[in-house]
Amino acid sequence: MNLNIRLSIGSLLRRIFSRRFLKFGTVGASGTVVNLGMLYFAQEHIFNAIQQPEMRLNLSLALAIFFATMNNFFWNRLWTWADRRQHYDRPILIQFGQYTMACWLSITLQAIFTNMLAPHFYYMYANLIAIGLTSVLNFVLNDIWTFGRLKLMGAPAHHHASPERQPKLPGE
Repeated sequence: MNLNIRLSIGSLLRRIFSRRFLKFGTVGASGTVVNLGMLYFAQEHIFNAIQQPEMRLNLSLALAIFFATMNNFFWNRLWTWADRRQHYDRPILIQFGQYTMACWLSITLQAIFTNMLAPHFYYMYANLIAIGLTSVLNFVLNDIWTFGRLKLMGAPAHHHASPERQPKLPGE
């Protein structure tokens, strides 16, 4: 069992310190730009007639998060995990749902970790630590589940007609 744990940790570390993780981080940075841009645009132009500041902010945030999530999903699908298109046997809406669930889990855990760490660290450092931890979780979930081979419970498995036509992924 000790060997299995070492192999699992080694596999996790290889995933984290990979070119794919750098692409994932780059896409995440682009999503931050989309988020901030849409937040500003929505606050100043789309919802500027709403007089209640909290409602305007929450509507703007919802729109900003939606567009950033869409941006990240499509760029991750087209670039970060482009080599796994042969495994896209789920409808795109199901895959987007998986991506969104992984993101929301990470966001929730980020808030929890930040609050847990803030009494011990400057709150900005606590948040950076939480972002680092949850980014790794978000990447691993998407690598294994959203863009990987792990199926939803009850989802039918689709068989490919010609396995020899499918390129092998590293580690297979």
